[in-house]
Amino acid sequence: MFSFFLVVVLGLLGGLVRVPYVALGPGPTFDTLGDFRGSPVINVDGAQTHRTTGQLRMTTVSLTDDVTLFGALGLWISGRYALDAREQYFKPGETEEEVEKENVKQFRDSQSQAETAALRQLGKPIKVLAKEIVANSPADHKLAPGDELLKVHGKDITTQEDVTEALKGTRPGQTISVTFQHRGQQRTVPLKLAKRPPDLRGDFGFIGLEPAERADVPFHISIKLEDVGGPSAGLMFALAIVDRLTEQNLAAGKHIAGTGEIDDRGDVGEIGGITFKLVAAREAGANTFLVPEGNCAEARDNAPDGLRLIRVGTLKEAMNALSALRAGRPTPSC
Repeated sequence: MFSFFLVVVLGLLGGLVRVPYVALGPGPTFDTLGDFRGSPVINVDGAQTHRTTGQLRMTTVSLTDDVTLFGALGLWISGRYALDAREQYFKPGETEEEVEKENVKQFRDSQSQAETAALRQLGKPIKVLAKEIVANSPADHKLAPGDELLKVHGKDITTQEDVTEALKGTRPGQTISVTFQHRGQQRTVPLKLAKRPPDLRGDFGFIGLEPAERADVPFHISIKLEDVGGPSAGLMFALAIVDRLTEQNLAAGKHIAGTGEIDDRGDVGEIGGITFKLVAAREAGANTFLVPEGNCAEARDNAPDGLRLIRVGTLKEAMNALSALRAGRPTPSC
């Protein structure tokens, strides 16, 4: 009788007790050249677009939280999922809503950086914007997100690094001028510099804005994709934008998947979960996968049968590799 009750108790505990782990596995994939819920994933308004063939598929990792002891055991036994410490994804005291908000922000930033990288690659002019304004900082209520920065402390602003360079040699309490364009009107305002926060390096004055480079074009690009977070879709978004705006037909009828964070200069960074993304891509029918060079070793050791790996370090390298693939020439491999 005691053994029976012990089994019952253990069964209840195994089905109810949550463990401090999350389960990671292959997530959904999306063709960046295709549609999402009836609308194009990437839409260009105000510029000529071109017909594309094939697929440029972005990949994701699924994350299952609130896992029970038995649930975790079942996921692990399946061989399809891996368990990782929950604290790696949720900071102590951080709510799921806060994590989701940060993931959405990263995803939107990846879209903006992909757009800038793609249009820079196509030779479009670049401008520097105030991406974010720090609350209660010198720039707060004087500039707004989206304002184009023209001059800071007398220095012409053509790159985001120019803002930092212009501030070097200044000091807290010093007043400088900032010239910018707000909704088509040029303005110059004085700003009294503050002391830099402890987490920022440098001994010069603090202006309180985050600059970012964006393409200066007379058309609008929008990306429609919901319920996806994180920065790792940037490379595939950038390739799709190039494909839409040119006659290169990068995929050329092939089913290509990939991943990679991208910055606004077109450099591709490594990502997490490459093993699960390879599985997701192959299950979606892809036979070629674009791998950030920093993920090559892990990808090479875990690639499913029938999936060709192409190593990329920049947007330009990815475009060249797809051109070589289309022409039947060798491609950089992991």
